[in-house]
Amino acid sequence: MKLKEENFEVLRGPIESGRQSPGNLAFVLIIGIFLQALLYALEYYMAADSTIYPYKDEILTVHFWITVVLIVLSLIYAIPAVYKRSEKMQYLLSIIVTQNMSSIPFLIMALFLIGKEGDGLIATPDSLLIFTLIILFIGLLVFLATFIRFYILLQKGHYRKGSKKGEIRGRFETTSYIPAATIAGIGIVFIIQYIARNSAIDDLNMMILIVGGILTFFVMLFILPEQLVILYCKQRYKSFNFNERAYLNKQQFN
Repeated sequence: MKLKEENFEVLRGPIESGRQSPGNLAFVLIIGIFLQALLYALEYYMAADSTIYPYKDEILTVHFWITVVLIVLSLIYAIPAVYKRSEKMQYLLSIIVTQNMSSIPFLIMALFLIGKEGDGLIATPDSLLIFTLIILFIGLLVFLATFIRFYILLQKGHYRKGSKKGEIRGRFETTSYIPAATIAGIGIVFIIQYIARNSAIDDLNMMILIVGGILTFFVMLFILPEQLVILYCKQRYKSFNFNERAYLNKQQFN
């Protein structure tokens, strides 16, 4: 089934309301500058200290330069004269910045903390690397399951305005989350078992911090498909973009 513009109508809501207008996204980018800097500092000075995690320095260096580039781009695309001409690029940047301040730092800190040196540490650099690959694979499965769910909803017309009663659609969407939620749940169980068997951590608060960090990574992967679909709509449909007078363009159904 070929998707048409009306299949994406509901996704236009956050843009219509102004929550994802270029002006608001510019504000998010400015806030993101400080949050990204803060999270990297926590990652560097707290989580990276005394960890046996492999390639720690290389990871910190790469993430540092990615963060610097994103901060510079955020400053540029927070300027009205720039984002009014490059609205789509600004939205893409906002997706990447959101992931870099709400997902990646927490994942890195969690992985570093698991490898924290101390009495009772059984994990080795190799086992930590394998553990990371498994977490990334589970994350990929969560993303794919969520993306497939999203595509099915679009095909069934659940993102057309007024096509389904709210209660019916809400019930369908809740049920359709089960595969991705199950995969994430299995991942959390695996994480807890690995920490209990291999880590020197015996502090419940630290355990919650680690599990919460990786869970945040999974949650952001739930959100990513919708962000990418909206980006696709901004590329394909004029109605998902603003005109030079800062008004949202009208929809033009074929």
